[in-house]
Amino acid sequence: MNALVALCAAIVGYLLGSLSFSRIISRLAAPQTDIAHTEVSVPGTDMTYKVTAFGATAISMQLGPRVGCAIGLLDMLKVALPTLAFKLLYPDQPYELLVAVAGMAGHNWPIFHRFKGGRGISAYYGGLFVIDWLGALVTSTAGLLLGLLVIRDFIVAYIAGLWLLIPWIWFRTHRWEYVAYAVTVNVLYVIAMIPDLKQYLSIRKTTDVDPRMVMETNPMGRGMIKISDWLQSLVRRKPKDS
Repeated sequence: MNALVALCAAIVGYLLGSLSFSRIISRLAAPQTDIAHTEVSVPGTDMTYKVTAFGATAISMQLGPRVGCAIGLLDMLKVALPTLAFKLLYPDQPYELLVAVAGMAGHNWPIFHRFKGGRGISAYYGGLFVIDWLGALVTSTAGLLLGLLVIRDFIVAYIAGLWLLIPWIWFRTHRWEYVAYAVTVNVLYVIAMIPDLKQYLSIRKTTDVDPRMVMETNPMGRGMIKISDWLQSLVRRKPKDS
């Protein structure tokens, strides 16, 4: 691996990842909206959930799911396109792994915005779909099933797909570079999620509120609840159909 090319891959990935489409789109769509201060009441309590991330989820809470989906897609593309470019230019060297990791780091801690960014899930999938599209589908689906149906914990369902990427990518490649990539994106995601995890655990510890209510305070959580309800309905219906 050429050190200069590796450095260029990391710089390109980080700078493009630092583009904050949540800020760009929100200024175009609703310039009067302050996306830096979003608080949501937790049902059944007098507590509020403070959204500290600048990403598709935070924007969808104020401007709606359509705008949030558009931002999520752009966040995926800003990592996917440079990752694909380096994969095509250097098919024999794993420079695309550096681009994907740097792009996720740039999304989470953008140099253009005082290192205040998102949580990285869109950027993560943008890179992973280029590196291993099958792995992206398999690990995300298996993670949801593990978290929602087996362990029955929404936080596990959030991050289980990233955990499962580590054994999956070792099984697929048996290459240490790819395993290092899988471990690194897990570390980046967990570090970025610390503020949200602290609030989630604090709410659960200080109140008797149902964890489901906590998840309903944000669009991603509501989406997870809908998926959980759909999966459980399939499980309940299956014995009747057989």
